[in-house]
Amino acid sequence: MDRIPPAALSPPPETGGQASDPAPGQPAAAAGESLDVALIYRRHHADLVRLALLLVGDRGCAEDVVQDVFTRLCASSRVLEQAGTLAYVRTAVVNGCRSVLRRRALARRIAVSRAAPWRDMQESAEHTAILAEDRRRVLTALAALPARRREVLVLRFYLGLPVAEVAAMLGISQGTVKSATARGLEALARRLEEER
Repeated sequence: MDRIPPAALSPPPETGGQASDPAPGQPAAAAGESLDVALIYRRHHADLVRLALLLVGDRGCAEDVVQDVFTRLCASSRVLEQAGTLAYVRTAVVNGCRSVLRRRALARRIAVSRAAPWRDMQESAEHTAILAEDRRRVLTALAALPARRREVLVLRFYLGLPVAEVAAMLGISQGTVKSATARGLEALARRLEEER
């Protein structure tokens, strides 16, 4: 990324020949705070969009998440320390991506439940009883798993989320998601086999 010279980031001089910097010993004005946000925007906007893109998988959506974060940051009266501002913005972008993923998951569930073709078909009582028993066995085996493995399996296979989205939602690495998936499936298969 190109470095921006500090002079290019300085605010325009005020009219009337007054200096824009505060007097020595006085705190920076609100314009100084928005300059910090502008500086972070200029230096890190592309990286933040790439981060969001990796989490949500859609460039337009990623840009919207980053834009919302900067809009809220500019509108907020919150005072951020210079050293922690970028970390705060990154966290806000990840949280915004989590919200997007939650909305997507909810939309998927609603679409699946509305489009489920089996709702229109009349199943036999025996078939319904077998399905109910299978569900009960799977839910019992799933409930016996450790919490992390259970969460990973539900997100991966019930919601159908890819590894990257699961890692982002749970705040863990993709490798951890993969190993938790493998171990969870093994444990689930073992428990279901034991019940037969």
